Amino acid sequence: MRCVLRDLVRHNRLALSALAAGLAALAIAGCGRSDDAPGLPKAARPQLSAELARTSHGIAHIRARDFRGIGYGLAYAYAQDNVCMFADTILTVRGERSRFFGADKPATPAANGEYGANSDFMNLNNEDSDFFFKGYLDAERLKAGYAAGSEEARDLLTGYAAGYNRYLKEYAGRYPAACNKAPWVRPISYEDMMLVLAEKALHASGQVFAQEIVDAARDGGVALADTGAQVPVSDSDFLQRRLERLTREQLGSNGLALGKDTTASGRGILLGNPHYPWTSTDRFYQAHLTIPGRYDAMGAILGGIPIIVIGFNKDVAWTHTVTRAVHFTTFRLALDTRDPSGTTYLYDGVPAKMTSKTVSVDSLRPDGSMARRSKTFYFTRQGVVLVKPDAGISWSATAVHVLGDANRHNTRLIEQWIGLGSARNVSEMKASLDKIVGLPWVNTMAADRDGNVLYADASLVPKVGADKFASDCLVLPQLLMFDGSRSACAWGNDARAPEGVHFPVDAPWMLRTDYVGNSNDSYWLSTPRALLTGPAPFGYSPLYGATGVAQMLRTRIGFRQLEDALASKSRLHMSDVQELAFANRVYAAELMLPEFLPLCGASVDILVAQACRVLGAWDRHANLDSRGAVLFREFWNRASLIADKWAVALDAADPVNTPRGLAPAAGPAMLAALKDAAQQMQALNVPLDGRLGDYQSDTRNGVRVPLHGAIGDIDGSYNSIHMETPLQADGYRQVAWGTSYVQTVTFDQAGPVAQAMLLYGQSVDPASPYHADQLSLYSQKTWPLLPFSQGRIRADPRYFVTTLSE
Repeated sequence: MRCVLRDLVRHNRLALSALAAGLAALAIAGCGRSDDAPGLPKAARPQLSAELARTSHGIAHIRARDFRGIGYGLAYAYAQDNVCMFADTILTVRGERSRFFGADKPATPAANGEYGANSDFMNLNNEDSDFFFKGYLDAERLKAGYAAGSEEARDLLTGYAAGYNRYLKEYAGRYPAACNKAPWVRPISYEDMMLVLAEKALHASGQVFAQEIVDAARDGGVALADTGAQVPVSDSDFLQRRLERLTREQLGSNGLALGKDTTASGRGILLGNPHYPWTSTDRFYQAHLTIPGRYDAMGAILGGIPIIVIGFNKDVAWTHTVTRAVHFTTFRLALDTRDPSGTTYLYDGVPAKMTSKTVSVDSLRPDGSMARRSKTFYFTRQGVVLVKPDAGISWSATAVHVLGDANRHNTRLIEQWIGLGSARNVSEMKASLDKIVGLPWVNTMAADRDGNVLYADASLVPKVGADKFASDCLVLPQLLMFDGSRSACAWGNDARAPEGVHFPVDAPWMLRTDYVGNSNDSYWLSTPRALLTGPAPFGYSPLYGATGVAQMLRTRIGFRQLEDALASKSRLHMSDVQELAFANRVYAAELMLPEFLPLCGASVDILVAQACRVLGAWDRHANLDSRGAVLFREFWNRASLIADKWAVALDAADPVNTPRGLAPAAGPAMLAALKDAAQQMQALNVPLDGRLGDYQSDTRNGVRVPLHGAIGDIDGSYNSIHMETPLQADGYRQVAWGTSYVQTVTFDQAGPVAQAMLLYGQSVDPASPYHADQLSLYSQKTWPLLPFSQGRIRADPRYFVTTLSE
């Protein structure tokens, strides 16, 4: 009885009808003894059971005897906090958005502080999104992949579906307002969970080209049209822009692992600081999953992925950053002109017929009726046909272009994260990465209790070596396009790895005892103490990223401030690493202002001189009390676009400190940028020396919370916060993406010592007590201690527990 009442209080639903429903459900969900309690015959145990405990801020601790139970309890907890968001996710991967919302509408927009269903990797209307997921995902291939993998992964997905469905049945009629009684909130299956995982795997590959893949699909019965005149190629750089957008403009992360040579305790310290969306279905969720004697990991799951993806166990902690590596290539294939349909291509001179897949999408019309459209998608052995004529990617009478996607059939994600969470040290973690090869598009950094650290890019990268890039196989470098008509130009294979991808032992990685880090630049600068260039004579495949190039300012400040701290203290504590996470130094200001301030201070323009005095007095940080941070942001958003502005060029031997300084020739443009920024602020009545905390905030349930942090890649703040609005009279409003889940972890004799926060909270439901309760922690730079041991969990002042079984 007590656990049901607490559960109802937690959701602010103490109406008599809700209480009655909770009492009725008590026959299914008890607060009594564990299913593994002595005296309970094994044959009488329920098929599914889990203990769900909650601690402060709604952190979900799931304890079960197997992975099926873990999935069951986790899904139930996740649905309590995010049922509407996850139900919307299921619509996307099933290809059913149009059926409920109409064909031409975009994905559910974020509103009222809740979630948005838009993807950060593609921007399609509902119908095109439905066609993409129905046409591109191969359910049978996915099912076969999971069948060939671990039973634990399959059990996790099975249990997750059951736990979610349990919630739907138990809370029917009492869902949050965003989806209560909505016809699209329906039970899910094991197969649906396969699709959820498949969608996550495609973030940096297939989804990036979703529109081009849909555009290449043919409407039913339509033959290949005569293309006539060639479309001028005017957008040949589109691929590079999309890759830049992926890692620099929308998503990012910081990861830092300190080893025994740099820590006061001699044990490892890890900082995990992903910069992810605040309102999309890729939100993080804090959880702790325990199978006694088998698995015990705490941290965060991502967007309904039913396993800890960033976290720690008693011996090792890990985090991920989006890698600069590329997980696809394109191919150009010659067509057999004897086939008028254009669906026969030549491979080593031998005709080969494309395979096809026809799918149908039902769309809701304004009058309530349904319309149905069908499209046929075409595939070659190298991948799916796609078109973007203005980029030189076409389907003509003589040639066709396809996308080769290393992650399209990746079913090893769950198994990989189970492996990471089960590792006892960084060497075991590396061995797991090498054995499973399941990470789709992220780097890994880890630190263990013995003071060893790991950096590895073990993501799925096509096996295309540097030698192939230097051969005539490469048709169009800016599109990563290879000759698909010759087997000699195809992706290679390694018996130690899945088909077509590099074996992680041959990819960038290092084990060290000082430190490693990554902030979304390439592997080259994983530590400035030992630049990583790869094996002679060619190095790693160019698909892993560039070397010897200028790094992002966020990457550079991460290493600069760490080296500064080590120069000051020699060895660091976890509190020192937390200070680095939220130091809010603005590196662009440190690199540019020493030369720029004398220039602008000598200006005869009254407004420029006034703005210059503000910048001179500014502390060059983005803290709440920083005066001048708003002015510098508006100035640097303009000044960063000025070409050839640095006085000192990149020194490849010193990528942290170069380029830097103001080039004299760029002075006039810089002064103009400062004046333009000051004029804009004057027009908005925003004082040039206004406190950042007065002009940067997120409002939840009518409560405004001031926020520290700057943009990141543009201005060089390690702590990255991207706002939804540009500067207005009342400042920058609502966070779009940036610092999200932040954890620092080290170890003592008893186990892990972890402090972390999930800035936007556990729940997307504004009525939930976990919707906004952690935002103030970030604002105040307060790091809660996470309860990991059973003793600490039960001692938490907000502890309550529910036993689930069926």
